Amino acid sequence: MENLHNNRKVYEKSQLIESEIKENPIEQFRDWFLDATQNSAVAEANAMAVSTVENDGCPRTRMVLLKEYNFEGFVFYTNYNSRKGLAIENTQKACLHFFWPSLERQIIIKANLERIAPNLSDGYFHSRPKGSQLGAVVSPQSQVIPNRSLLENKLKELEQQYENSEVPRPENWGGYIAKPYEIEFWQGRPNRLHDRLIYQLENLDWKISRLAP
Repeated sequence: MENLHNNRKVYEKSQLIESEIKENPIEQFRDWFLDATQNSAVAEANAMAVSTVENDGCPRTRMVLLKEYNFEGFVFYTNYNSRKGLAIENTQKACLHFFWPSLERQIIIKANLERIAPNLSDGYFHSRPKGSQLGAVVSPQSQVIPNRSLLENKLKELEQQYENSEVPRPENWGGYIAKPYEIEFWQGRPNRLHDRLIYQLENLDWKISRLAP
């Protein structure tokens, strides 16, 4: 067994103080997200982990890309029949997680999820490169398949079929909006005394509390 006890670093790049934060967590997210997009060490600022709970009670986490956010919530797209989609349909909940190591920051978001309007999913689907559109049609996401050739052969067929026409959005593919009811902002600090401020939605207002690291 490899010993990782000495794999550690000192966090000292910033701080998270109540007097300096926004009253609304979406505004605070916007500030941190802007910092991440402007940091050359962050490859994909909008990459986030989405955790759902499956029927066996065990959480399952995967990386997806945030495609939009506003004061209502955070939008991403997926196959509704995937393991992710089926878990969301069953619980209507998920946890989103952003981690930007170069900034020594992470954000944890607990949210209720809803499908966005079909016309909005249509708009985003047709804004994607055609190859990505075809990939969404080809893939029976999360299902067992015999080999990769099945996907590649189907892709070739669809490339010919839609060579001169628009690719229709599959009905089982579209967006979710994650409407947050709890958002935690974590800033690394020296001596593992990290800053953790949590926003919790209570009666349509956001309550801010500090958590021990």
